[in-house]
Amino acid sequence: MQGTPRGMRLHIGIFGRRNTGKSSILNKLTKQDISIVSEIAGTTTDPVEKAMELLPLGPVLFVDTAGIDDEGSLGEMRIQKTRKIFDRVDIAIIICDKPDWENYEYKLYGEFKTRDIPVIPVFNKIDLGYSENNDFHKIKNLGIEPVMVSAKENIGMKELKEKIINSAPEEFLNSPSIVSDLVPPGEMAILVVPIDLEAPKGRLILPQVQTIRDLLDNDSMVMVVKERELREAIDRFKKPPVLVITDSQAFLKVAADVPREIKLTSFSILFARFKGELNEFTRGAISIDKLKTGDKVLICESCTHHAIGDDIGRVKIPRWLTQYVGGKLEFEHYAGHDFPENISDYKLIIHCGACMTNRREILSRIMKASEAGVPITNYGLTIAYSLGIFERALEPFPSAKMVYEELKKLKKPFD
Repeated sequence: MQGTPRGMRLHIGIFGRRNTGKSSILNKLTKQDISIVSEIAGTTTDPVEKAMELLPLGPVLFVDTAGIDDEGSLGEMRIQKTRKIFDRVDIAIIICDKPDWENYEYKLYGEFKTRDIPVIPVFNKIDLGYSENNDFHKIKNLGIEPVMVSAKENIGMKELKEKIINSAPEEFLNSPSIVSDLVPPGEMAILVVPIDLEAPKGRLILPQVQTIRDLLDNDSMVMVVKERELREAIDRFKKPPVLVITDSQAFLKVAADVPREIKLTSFSILFARFKGELNEFTRGAISIDKLKTGDKVLICESCTHHAIGDDIGRVKIPRWLTQYVGGKLEFEHYAGHDFPENISDYKLIIHCGACMTNRREILSRIMKASEAGVPITNYGLTIAYSLGIFERALEPFPSAKMVYEELKKLKKPFD
């Protein structure tokens, strides 16, 4: 399971002031010296990540962060990096070195509460002899049970692990399927995988691999073809496939080759549902009709890669949108975990399929977009809409199709 992608792991963030023992606790939890431990405050600078198995949860990712009370211009940069982790974590561990919270800890708690992220308060260094006090009970009155530990003496780690397991969000324990709910056991799905300049040499990209595995786990059948062989592959079957899934870049050709009675969608749209919120992304795509010349559009990629000459996010989508709008748009690009603080100037946010990040980060970005009144969608939905095959691409998803039909009736793309 060490090969489990990071975006599929439960993200557990470790937060707190400097020198409270965050790195020591991470080392004890993982039973490895992952983070440097020192008596000097501020030893941890950039976030430190460690992927591991935490039974019975399975694959998790621990993220150790810099102290939220760091000082100076460099300290402020470290704090900003820590704040970026807020939007990624599924569970937040707040560590103190004595049984009370001050302003720093309550601010952290408030940040996570607004994001509906479970919080585990941890009081480290109990080997120094302190006991429960009024502050301890005030925290319990918030509805969260503190854990008393000593990283130095390896006390309380079993209890902390149990607390992490019991705090795991329901959506992680019962994670949604990528596609197996759309293809019953024994039925066939055809995956269209173009082999072009963007295809990694000697392997498939992550969404394709994960989709294949999801279908096989469900006892569904799967055939993988390039776009040129799709029509012949369909003709060979006595019984047609239940679903055709294509790389979004080949949407137009695939739509022309797939008979109308066979449902069609893309990997990116599947991941809009798996990693984000498909209905919200559907609303965002419809707002493409409101774009006009000069509008600013934000394009976000969850991974960083070397852009080729005809890159999907930097070349193709801007070209298709410009053609659809009939005027020049202003595009800005962010990659990895970077996301602009102020998004109110954008008229649309377009996100990639998010295969390299977790659902929590995408939901956080959807929340920020909603608060700013900015529509948000993803690559596959944008491509389908701008190429005129949006309704067909939504046919496998009754709820999203209903959203589209209702908004079309109202002629109100985004509220």
